[in-house]
Amino acid sequence: TDLRPLDILSEAVPPGGPARGMQVFQVQGVRGFQLSASRPRALGFPASRLFIHCDRFPEEFSIIVTLRALRRPAKRNEYIFTLMAEESPSVLVGLRYAPDKLHFLFWSQERAGGWQTRVTFPNVSLSDNQWHTLVLAVSGQSFSLTVDCSIPKDVVVETPFPASLSVRRASFYLGNRRRRKGVFTGLLRQLVLLPGADATPRICQAVNFKVAMLSVPTVLQDVPAKPVSNEVLKYPYETDMKVTLGARPRCSKQEKAQFWFNASRRGLYLCNGSTWVSMLEVQHRLNYVEEYQNLVTNSETMGIEVFTIPKVGLFAAVANRIMAPGSAIYRWTDGKFVHYQNIPTYQAQSWKYFTIGKKIFLAVANFEQNEKGQEFSVIYKWSRRKAKFIMYQRITTHSARDWEAFVIEGEAFLAVVNHREGNNHNIDSVIYRWNPRTGLFETNQTIPTSGAYDWEFFTIGPYSFLAVANTFNGTSTKIYSHIYIWLSGSFQLFQSILTFGAADWEVFHIGDRVFLAVANSHSYDSGMPAPSNFYAINSSIYELNITAQMFVKFQDLLTYSALDWEFFSVGDDSFLVVANSFDGFTFSVNSIIYRWQGYEGFVAAHHLPTVGCRDWEAFHTAEGSYLFYSSAREPLSKVLRLKTT
Repeated sequence: TDLRPLDILSEAVPPGGPARGMQVFQVQGVRGFQLSASRPRALGFPASRLFIHCDRFPEEFSIIVTLRALRRPAKRNEYIFTLMAEESPSVLVGLRYAPDKLHFLFWSQERAGGWQTRVTFPNVSLSDNQWHTLVLAVSGQSFSLTVDCSIPKDVVVETPFPASLSVRRASFYLGNRRRRKGVFTGLLRQLVLLPGADATPRICQAVNFKVAMLSVPTVLQDVPAKPVSNEVLKYPYETDMKVTLGARPRCSKQEKAQFWFNASRRGLYLCNGSTWVSMLEVQHRLNYVEEYQNLVTNSETMGIEVFTIPKVGLFAAVANRIMAPGSAIYRWTDGKFVHYQNIPTYQAQSWKYFTIGKKIFLAVANFEQNEKGQEFSVIYKWSRRKAKFIMYQRITTHSARDWEAFVIEGEAFLAVVNHREGNNHNIDSVIYRWNPRTGLFETNQTIPTSGAYDWEFFTIGPYSFLAVANTFNGTSTKIYSHIYIWLSGSFQLFQSILTFGAADWEVFHIGDRVFLAVANSHSYDSGMPAPSNFYAINSSIYELNITAQMFVKFQDLLTYSALDWEFFSVGDDSFLVVANSFDGFTFSVNSIIYRWQGYEGFVAAHHLPTVGCRDWEAFHTAEGSYLFYSSAREPLSKVLRLKTT
């Protein structure tokens, strides 16, 4: 297991730079070789250059490949590499892929009568113009393929990989089998043979699994080698660079890959086809918070959703308690939120914005029945013609508190939190799956919840999770909230955490670390003596422990009937703001911004006067960064501006 990696790709690159038939290109910030089909033999080298002391291929090994494959005709196969004997057209060892499968080829004279054995991994989609890292682990009759550190695909075949495969007078060929047909047309960044070990644990420690490195040629590494003289770079790392100055220009497919320099913020931005992505800017630090806008709302506001509709603008949907005139949507106009649209709601609790393809949706969680005694929540769809949200689908809910939208393996889901049905708090919450044929959400799975308030979806590597904040089971708020993991087509219990009237989960990342914060609202148990204060209790931050494969408590913070956490960043600094709503005596309670202080954890940095604070939303515009808070006690919400230095 301690044998050194054999870098096949680097061995094919001469010391002075890429060989003929190889060009360096950079896509999505990552460099790779494009291989030419005109001279396939030029992309080969003798196997003896890698197998110096032994002319036998390892019996157990891993092959690590990082590539970017282009979309191709449905029946076309392309070779990633082959190992071939000079006097034979047969492939001793090879790897090739088709549009939805990967084939590993090997020659076994002893067991297969001199025929080639093919091990096929179905449902492997690589042809999407994205970077992917593959790890193929081979041991006897067992073959395991891991793509981007997802769940391994295991195949057991009758013919084992040969224990003694001679590589004498054999050569490696990059992206071909010594012929022009089937040449690899994408970009190749990494091709490594690791004898005697499964390389998956080493590769999957990286932050970005898709471009994880074990060994990469120097010319493809992140920092190019400095030229010996003042010669220009020999390889087309980037081309056609255009920089726009002045006011914020539009960013659409036509402007994709163009740059914009914002002189006021001293930042360089790249258009990704829909939005400007920061590439380089002066790092700001939060100095203080100032009141920016008092937003008079239709009534008390239970929740806020800030979102951007491409080519239209920035919006905020507020969930108002009073049924008439319902809830409102505001549009950011000339640096302020201005009323845009009213939507009928019934003691709305929250909004959720999401998209499916080009369709734009906004779902409201209604807590009460309508005038006809019907209880349902509604999904609205953005009408481009009317430039308004119009009703799209009604879904029966029970005192709904929250919606969560997410995508798993290309499928769209929508989960609703049902708080109670009558006086029964122990009911099912529901996960709906989008049916592209009917264009509707349909029930996919039910999960038992107890007076639940919130769903939080998040991913860690290839795994998808859904956390529910359980608040009250009918007798106590001291109950378990649960984290579920997506396995085999449904959510299954992953971990249970004791909470106290949990009202919100917030997941966030700081560097490589993953945290999960819970907002505990109050401590009540009908069978226990009343505490001195139901509402002054700790809310907790948990951190993912990779070794233990569970979240463990990282820090407790004293809160006052906390109802929401919001994570945001300013420059290189990370912050959490809590919605403190009631201290047992008054709703006029300071909500607090905590700054990440590394070893110290989160430390209180700013105390913000709020009244019955229910929800926080952080958002950014070209003019600056803001916090938006809703009040559940008065028809006034506030936008606060983050002043930076």
